[in-house]
Amino acid sequence: MNRRRLAAAAPLALLLAARAWGAQPPPDTVRLMTLDPGHFHAALLHKEMLPGVSPHVSVYAPLGPDLVGHLERMARFNLRPQNPTAWELDVHAGPKALARMLAERPGNVVILSGRNREKIRRIQAIVEAGLHVLADKPWIIEAADLPALQQALDAAERRGVAAYDAMTMRFEVTCLLPRDLANAPGVFGDRLAGSEAEPAVAMESVHCILKEAAGAPVLRPAWFFDVAEQGEGLTDVGTHLADLVPWTLWPDQAIDCRSDIRVLRAARRPTVLARDEFRRVTGEGEFPASLAPHVKGGRLQYYCNTSVSYSIRGVHVRMDIRWDYEAPPGAKDTKRTVFRGSRSRIEVRQGKEENYVPEVYVVPNRPADKAAIADAIRRSLDALRQSYPGVTVTDAGEGLRLSIPPALRVGHEAHFALLAARFLEYVRSPRTLPAWEKPNMLAKYYVTTRAVELARSAHPM
Repeated sequence: MNRRRLAAAAPLALLLAARAWGAQPPPDTVRLMTLDPGHFHAALLHKEMLPGVSPHVSVYAPLGPDLVGHLERMARFNLRPQNPTAWELDVHAGPKALARMLAERPGNVVILSGRNREKIRRIQAIVEAGLHVLADKPWIIEAADLPALQQALDAAERRGVAAYDAMTMRFEVTCLLPRDLANAPGVFGDRLAGSEAEPAVAMESVHCILKEAAGAPVLRPAWFFDVAEQGEGLTDVGTHLADLVPWTLWPDQAIDCRSDIRVLRAARRPTVLARDEFRRVTGEGEFPASLAPHVKGGRLQYYCNTSVSYSIRGVHVRMDIRWDYEAPPGAKDTKRTVFRGSRSRIEVRQGKEENYVPEVYVVPNRPADKAAIADAIRRSLDALRQSYPGVTVTDAGEGLRLSIPPALRVGHEAHFALLAARFLEYVRSPRTLPAWEKPNMLAKYYVTTRAVELARSAHPM
């Protein structure tokens, strides 16, 4: 954000800056503190008022574009004409935000989103102080930080607090349906092992750097393009995909990263941005000094594309994460996921044919089994009708499509309300946090960070 935008937005910050109320909340009250909100996900957790949560929120951050952007979003929630929120913010804009927050402790739950390099150190300090934390992905972006991740999770367990990773895709209906169908033998059959050449699980996710809202580019902070701060493609958005593989194929089971996972091969390549393209997406006229090592011939080499092949419990997986600068006219972000079983493959497609809306398909391995598999899907849906009311099976040529009613497509932003509700259950009763969450946190971050480490050695800058 440039200085003019910062100055123009300042009145919103003043509108939201509420009085300091001093006294700490009672021990049975949930009161939120937001630390250095560098990503819009920090605000999305406040898009709706949360039952049992105090409306008073303390925000600790350096004064700058990240903080102002957060206050703008919070103001829009409070000022919207329909179902406005009623958050009251106590804003502490200054240096040493973490130390001040831990010293003053006006709340008992910390929201953390953005600036990933030092995130795990902040999480460690938060849980060691006996505070709950809901932190956006990724918690770590380097394999060297895996021990710190282990220590943070151990500390949370020892201190009896909830430390939770914001895996919003677990609340997406087109992720939940494949999970249930992949564990229905009449639909999926047995899990296949596949091979590195023909993996049993294939995931592709394509994002666009340049996005527009109301005809204007959505500005990204310049540090977003510093892979030492933001992470490379797989260690950032790829965290969701690495989380979904065991969550889908082995629900509620612990994965041991030391014995269950083998990272086989990885590659990386940059998306190249000219100075004018960088200006368009950041509002900055020049590449900042922090990006100088990645600028060659006046163009930024942004290493945001990663592919990896690995095996988990003998099942071969391939992931491809890609960031294009701009989508073709009319196009949007796309993804495709395939789980292969002995009876069928389950696919999630989000491309042009689906109008860039994710859809779930089941494709029988043998055409002769199509009717039987359709019946098996209907039986599964009937058993789960409370979870998927209105979902039906339709013929889609070679396969079957799950027709999902609009009421179940709550959207990315609404997932944060569901995530918050789940997290608050663990805050109120930390012992209910499933035992498998801890080892599976280590497992997914082992995949993402080890893969990028391997890709860097194979394809150095």
